Amino acid sequence: MAEAATPRRSRLTPEREAELYEAVLDLLREVGYDALTMDAVAARTRSSKATLYRQWGGKAELVVKAIRHGHPTRIEEIDTGTLRGDLHALVTQEDDCTMQRNAALMRGVAMALHHNPDLLQAFREQLVEPELAEFRRMLQRAVDRGEIRADCPALDFLLPMMVGAFVTKTLLDDQPPTRTFLTSYIDAVVLPALGAPPS
Repeated sequence: MAEAATPRRSRLTPEREAELYEAVLDLLREVGYDALTMDAVAARTRSSKATLYRQWGGKAELVVKAIRHGHPTRIEEIDTGTLRGDLHALVTQEDDCTMQRNAALMRGVAMALHHNPDLLQAFREQLVEPELAEFRRMLQRAVDRGEIRADCPALDFLLPMMVGAFVTKTLLDDQPPTRTFLTSYIDAVVLPALGAPPS
């Protein structure tokens, strides 16, 4: 008896994949997560819905992969030799204009996370958990270099502190964070909380 053929997943070129992700991010900025449809993505990218579902399985998966693609900062690629240098490098990889566009995008996605369990799960698995792991590695390097203590109680709060800077700047000042604000925040708040050298 012949075995059933397994469905073949055709591979998109990196250029085509990037084009699709950019279109998804543009649509997200225009209409938000809830109004974004696979039909709209298919029309915008001149793709078939079948191709989109075959490659990504559904809207949540596609949106999270697009956000990951549009987030050029890869924490694992940053190792300047100091914790301060690593954190500064992290927040200065995007210019202020890009940060503003991404902050608006993430505000919209954050609202959708509350009532879309599939989006929340994909977001946690593909963005939050990997970034937490990379932040832990960054902190472990700082511990190994003797910059911070391994038992520092603030170690578990690095990511909330960093995310908090983005959220509160927008909320309180009605402005997105800038590189100047974030580097000052790191020096004035994050590094002292971690007991790390200021320079």
